[in-house]
Amino acid sequence: MTKKLLTSLLTVLLIVGVSSNAEAQKKKKKKNQTVAPTPPPKPKKGAIQPYNKVVTKDAKTDEGLFKVHSIDDKYLFEIPDSLLEREMLMVTRIAKNTSNNSDFGGQKANTQVLRWQKKGKQILLRVVSHNVVADEKLPIHEAVVNSNFEPVLFAFPIAAFNDDKTSTVIDVTELFSTDVKALGLPSYKRKGYKITRLDTKKSFIESVKSYPLNIETRHVKTYAAGSPPSNSSTGTISVEMSNSMILLPKVPMKRRIFDERVGWFTTSQVDYGSEAQKSEKVTYLDRWRLEVKDEDIEKFKRGELVEPKKPIIYYIDRATPEKWRQYIKDGIEDWQVAFEAAGFKNAIIAKDPPTKEEDPDWSPEDVRYSVVRYLASPIPNANGPHVSDPRSGEILESDINWYHNVMSLLKGWYFVQTAAINPEAQTTEFKDEVMGRLIRFVSSHEVGHTLGLPHNMGSSASYPVDSLRSATFTQKYSTAPSIMDYARFNYVAQPGDKGVAMNPNIGVYDKYAMKWGYRPILDAETPEDEKETLDSWILEHAGDPLYRFGHQQAGDVVDPSSQTEDLGDDAIKASSYGIANLKRIVPNLINWTAEKGKNYDDLETMYGHVVSQFNRYMGHVSSNLGGVYENYKTYDQEGNVYTHVDKAHQKNCLKFINTELFDTPTWLIDKNIIGRTEYSGVTERIRSIQVRTLNNILSLGRMMRMIENETLNGSEAYSLISMMSDLRNGIWSELRTGKNIDTYRRNLQRAHVERLAYLMNAKDSKSFKGSSYIKSTTVTVKQSDIIPVVRGELNRIKRDAQRAANATTNTIKKYHLQDIAKRIDGILDPK
Repeated sequence: MTKKLLTSLLTVLLIVGVSSNAEAQKKKKKKNQTVAPTPPPKPKKGAIQPYNKVVTKDAKTDEGLFKVHSIDDKYLFEIPDSLLEREMLMVTRIAKNTSNNSDFGGQKANTQVLRWQKKGKQILLRVVSHNVVADEKLPIHEAVVNSNFEPVLFAFPIAAFNDDKTSTVIDVTELFSTDVKALGLPSYKRKGYKITRLDTKKSFIESVKSYPLNIETRHVKTYAAGSPPSNSSTGTISVEMSNSMILLPKVPMKRRIFDERVGWFTTSQVDYGSEAQKSEKVTYLDRWRLEVKDEDIEKFKRGELVEPKKPIIYYIDRATPEKWRQYIKDGIEDWQVAFEAAGFKNAIIAKDPPTKEEDPDWSPEDVRYSVVRYLASPIPNANGPHVSDPRSGEILESDINWYHNVMSLLKGWYFVQTAAINPEAQTTEFKDEVMGRLIRFVSSHEVGHTLGLPHNMGSSASYPVDSLRSATFTQKYSTAPSIMDYARFNYVAQPGDKGVAMNPNIGVYDKYAMKWGYRPILDAETPEDEKETLDSWILEHAGDPLYRFGHQQAGDVVDPSSQTEDLGDDAIKASSYGIANLKRIVPNLINWTAEKGKNYDDLETMYGHVVSQFNRYMGHVSSNLGGVYENYKTYDQEGNVYTHVDKAHQKNCLKFINTELFDTPTWLIDKNIIGRTEYSGVTERIRSIQVRTLNNILSLGRMMRMIENETLNGSEAYSLISMMSDLRNGIWSELRTGKNIDTYRRNLQRAHVERLAYLMNAKDSKSFKGSSYIKSTTVTVKQSDIIPVVRGELNRIKRDAQRAANATTNTIKKYHLQDIAKRIDGILDPK
């Protein structure tokens, strides 16, 4: 027992000893080791990180309104706290399209005011509306705010703060690389192209550039499209979108309230804070901020010309051909004389941009610079858009898009409108001096748009037609009182009218409009305080046609005194002179377009211009039928705003159309030209011109206005019955005279019956209130007099056609008239 106990005790001691020794060894080992620190926890996904972890050493930084950091394909905005909650204007344009259609070259797609706002760990990009307002001091302001909650366009997690926490960094890549509809193609374009989705694999950010007052982003969007405008086999459309984000002034410019008696581009709001017993719409001018320097106020009050605090400066694109630059500059500075009427000298200045050596950072995309952009495009046009502050109407910047091919348009106009009396135009390649003058004219016109002026299509109607044949008159007043009319070149002047002016220029109306829109009214504290003075400037010239504004009309022309491309106060007389000149041009077309070794393309082009010009004359005259003059007035002016065109003049207009167009214009059918330019087409060409005018005369709105005119004015009106009778007697004169009916007349007569058939089944026409450019007339067809009158005309034509068919021995005439009778049977009794 004792031996066993001793053995067990020794075993336990041995184990304990070994164990104690092992523990001691471990402790000694641990004591001699360095303990590794516990690694920090990984940051949560989306957590705010240190600045240098986000804006790394690989970042390329562009200083400007915001710092823009680019790292590979990623773009970061660093937004100063001072710019949070500031309002910024985002202008979205279609910069480039896959086809040279009307979407090419800066066409605006969307404009909205944005606000960057910090909310917790996010930056929100919110859309601000200025459509509805009320003064902050009024109780109703709260209701207006509540009903205009600002939608969130995009939300960005905050990525980092700068070291002193005065600016916030966010990743904006997805704002421009994904399909944010407000920054891409507008919905009507998506619908037209049948776009279904954005192809993100073929979409990317081209560039993001920051300037002192704006950030310019270019991004390529590729959409899956069922009906792309070009390259249809790809099933896609690629566009380059441009987004200009512009900082709006802290203090908006004082507005000037719009008056429709002076044409102007405008901005509108609904003001719930006004004293009117309704929600009042307030419309104010888009205009540049031209202010009198403090030290010049007394000079200005004395009537002396003063220089503005900040003039309007236009730069000429570096891409502009050298030989045209001065002409474009002259067109810009032609407006100096108009601004002098507003009390300013040197108010608008044209400059060359600095060279790349002088200023490598100068860019036409910088909002501080307004630029005439020269675009290599086949589009024969130029346009003058502008960007304005929606709070005040202040124009912040404007880029005129000047397409290279505008010269081809100018050549066609100048040739067809002046070549009959103007040796300079009797060629297809003008001298540089001649083309330069035409470029100067277009430059002035487009600059007028950027200053705030829309087209004044009523301007040219203020001149007596025969005055345009006077050298004394035209050298003083040019071809219209406003360069903003489409009063191109002097097609009225006849051979022997020596020294007449051919080109329009800055006129009486333009100077008046610049004074009305830009002259400071120093003693007026509010826009409402200006009203009395502005009204007095209008009333000084009330009733004087030189100072009249006539709105441009799209579609149905209601007011024939506000048409495009016309001259003078009498469309019949002006068009007669114009046609006389076209008859002089046609026999000379081959000689004036000839060049050894050249084909007949120029001959075909210029002949096409002749046809188009003749077509315009027919439109000018036919639009008087059912016409109503519009002369804007207020309660303190006598007379009506709307008056119907005189009965005798309407009747004479239809007589002119019957004689000059519906009686086949054989002078236009030149076999020498046709034999050199086409193997077929002349019959269709004449038919097309005639049908266009016929359909214009027999439009629902025009016929309805004639019915209304007779209802209001009785026998003083040119009635629909009288017009239809005169039209029928002109188109179907062979049925009375027994003459043969040639091919052109047979086509016209069939077109007449087809148009009457269309009217029998026409759908109602509704008045369109969405645009001041569109004047439409409401017609409830089946409840109007139109169908009874049309039915009566068809029966009359059928009766006369049957009688004439029985009387003729000419086979084609007989077949034609029998066919007419059968067609009418099918119209009147479709079953």
